[in-house]
Parts: sequence; C-alpha cells; structure tokens
Amino acid sequence: MRITINGTSVIGPADLGALIDHARTAAADGFDTWWLAQTGLVETLGLFAVIGREVPGITLGTAVVPTFTRHPTTLAGQALTTAALIGDPSRLVLGIGLSHKPAVEDRYGLVFERPVRHLADYLDILQPMLETGRVDHHGEVWSTTMEANRPSSAAPSVMVAALGPQLLRMAGRRTDGTLLWMVGARTIAEHIAPVINDAAAEAGRPAPRVVCSLPVCVTDDAAAVRSAASTAFANYGQLPSYRAMLDREGVAGPAEVAVIGSAAEVEDRLAAIFAAGATEFSAVEFTRNPDEAAATRSLLARLNRT
Repeated sequence: MRITINGTSVIGPADLGALIDHARTAAADGFDTWWLAQTGLVETLGLFAVIGREVPGITLGTAVVPTFTRHPTTLAGQALTTAALIGDPSRLVLGIGLSHKPAVEDRYGLVFERPVRHLADYLDILQPMLETGRVDHHGEVWSTTMEANRPSSAAPSVMVAALGPQLLRMAGRRTDGTLLWMVGARTIAEHIAPVINDAAAEAGRPAPRVVCSLPVCVTDDAAAVRSAASTAFANYGQLPSYRAMLDREGVAGPAEVAVIGSAAEVEDRLAAIFAAGATEFSAVEFTRNPDEAAATRSLLARLNRT
C-alpha cells in the first residue's frame, strides 16, 4: 500500500514549527509524501520552500490550492519559485481545486459560476506557464498573454481535486490525477476510478493517480471517535460536491467514511480503498490522545512498507 500523510489536521493553530516538525516526523517514519491544504493564512507553497530544504527527500503536495483566489500566472510563479528553492521540481505536486460556492462567495466575495469552464481556462494558462513560461490564451473566464523567465527549468506535477464526471474527465485528460476527500471505496470503484482512468486512456496519458484522503484513527473506542468525527467534519456533509459523494456511497455523513476502528478494521478498510482503485491513501490522522496517535501512525507506517 502507498500511504502518505496529510498534515492539514495540524494547521489549526497556524504553528509553522509544528507543521515543519510534522513533515519531518512523517519522513522519519518512512512516508515519502506530505500533503497540506491551502487554508487560512498559512501559505502552503511558501512553507514548502522551507520544508523542502529542512526535510530532504520528501515530496510535498498541496491538497489543494483554491483557484478562484489566485490568477493562474500568480500560482505558476509561486509553484516554480517553490520548486526552485526545494531544488528538485519532482518533489512538488501542485494540487488545485475549485473550492466551494459558500467559501468563494461568502468568504471572498467572488462569484462562483461556470466552474468547469473556469477550471479549463485555468489549466490552459497554468500548465503552459509552468512548462514553458509562455502563454497566449483568450478564454471565456481567464485570459492571458505573457512570457517570462522561469525560476525552475522543470514543472511540478499538477493534479486536480475532481469529483464530478466533467472534472474527472478533465483531470484524466490533462493532469496527473485527482485528489479526493470524503470519498469512500464504493464511490471510487463505481465512479471515480472508471471515469478518470478511461479519460486518461483515451487521451493517451499514463494511468492517473487517485489519491484518497480521509480521517483515520486506530482506537479501542470506535464509537467515541466516530462521534467526535461526526462533529468535527459535519460541515463537509453540507457542501454539495461532498454531499454528492456521500450519497453515492450510501452514508449519512462524513463520520461513516472516516477510517476508524481497531488496527485490523482500519487495515481492512484501507485494503478495500486500494482494491476499489485508489493508488494512494493520504491519511488525516484524527486521534484524541497519544496512545491513539501512536497506534495509528504505527499501523500506517507498517502498511506503507507492504
């Protein structure tokens, strides 16, 4: 199993030292990739420039950077600068996503409209800028004519947080894969994997990455942890894109797709996720005490070696 670590659960206090230590510990425990969401006022790509030097060898992935709040040329410049400072562009994965209408409109005061066209135009600018430093694109949502020197001669990998069929097809045709959240094994097998894999094959691209990220906890009190997860992740059950995935899965809420239980139960759930078509599991460690944290990390590290 390819297991990686998602450090977003550490981001609440915005303690940069704790985030760097979390990535360092993940690398020491044998995990080759550390993911972090762009949320709040912690600038993920800027942080990666530091982690990439302090934690040699680990790959760093944004999961994800919202597109509505950054012009694609700005994001290209940030990603290329981070890749150059890390010293190896292959150690950076640029995951992008649309975010959600409530966040885009209520938090940022922008208009969330034509999301598929928005993302298509975004990639039409972002990818050429990453790959060549040149673009001349006149789209319906984003337009840019620009040429600039790149601080990195190679482009990082680009992935898209895609859940619906149109975005999954776009991700398969044009990027290296999809980053999932709140998606269970049944939905991966019946919806995510078939759509994105077919799109990549039709475009003559390599098989895409399907990175499944979920809360995970090894515990001897699954009911209590699941209750805590129900409260902690309740808002995801209200967002339309995640709600659609939970409905496909046939569950009432996020706590039911969280991977919670004994070591054997967690291992079985993860095996089912990989059997469904995930190529990687990015663990958001959701634990209540040091014993649960140690048991969860120990199991994840062991499975990552198998």
